[in-house]
Amino acid sequence: MQVYDTSQISLAFAVCVGAALATIIGSVFILRAKVDNPRLLAFGLAFAAGAMVYVSLVEIFVKSVTAFTSIHGDPDGYKFATLAFFGGMALLVALDRLVPNPHGDIQVKGEEGAKLKRVGLMAALAITAHNVPEGMATFFATLDDPVVGAPLAIAIAVHNIPEGVSIAIPVYYATGSRMKALGAVTISALAEPLGAAVGYAVLAPYLTPSVFGAVFGAIAGAMVFLSMDELLPAAKRYSTGHETAYGLVLGMAALALSLVLFK
Repeated sequence: MQVYDTSQISLAFAVCVGAALATIIGSVFILRAKVDNPRLLAFGLAFAAGAMVYVSLVEIFVKSVTAFTSIHGDPDGYKFATLAFFGGMALLVALDRLVPNPHGDIQVKGEEGAKLKRVGLMAALAITAHNVPEGMATFFATLDDPVVGAPLAIAIAVHNIPEGVSIAIPVYYATGSRMKALGAVTISALAEPLGAAVGYAVLAPYLTPSVFGAVFGAIAGAMVFLSMDELLPAAKRYSTGHETAYGLVLGMAALALSLVLFK
């Protein structure tokens, strides 16, 4: 069983909390709702998608293969990692079926107060549910290797900013209260460190190479699915030119450069 000291666990948890705080940062846009930049948002979402896809396929999936291979040998290790990868995707598909994520569907005008309250509540509940596996992904990736976890956390943080907006705007326009909007966003953001804490508490006694292989394989699959299902479509909706393609490529390049520099 893998044993980690307090400093490693604290660092992983701190990185997870930092990524979650980006959801709250997104809510400050309610103060400047008329000053938006859809092209910049499109670029940022695509940048996050590129970074997440790259690190998932190049680093996290490889860690899954390595962990499984150390126990089961080759090629069985690769087979188990592949199963875990698509298992992670299946989990996200199931979660989307149960709780559809309203990411990117930000409605500001033409809604009555009661309906806006419901929109804000549903957005908060959906995003909270999706934040739990994201928190686990950030935490375990950083716990195993901060060089991999930190850029993944940055990518998730970029993704979290518009999620904060999608909760804050309907709550603010329904209630007229910035504090209520900020409160709703904060509760949703706390789901990421909560997911990390619960995930570690449950899995800590069983952190064998096989468990790590399954966790990292599932994380890689979940992050790729998240990028393809949410980030890229949302980026395309806001894009008016080539922002999505440029952001995707530069996100991959930035992540690749960070891995090269810190290896």
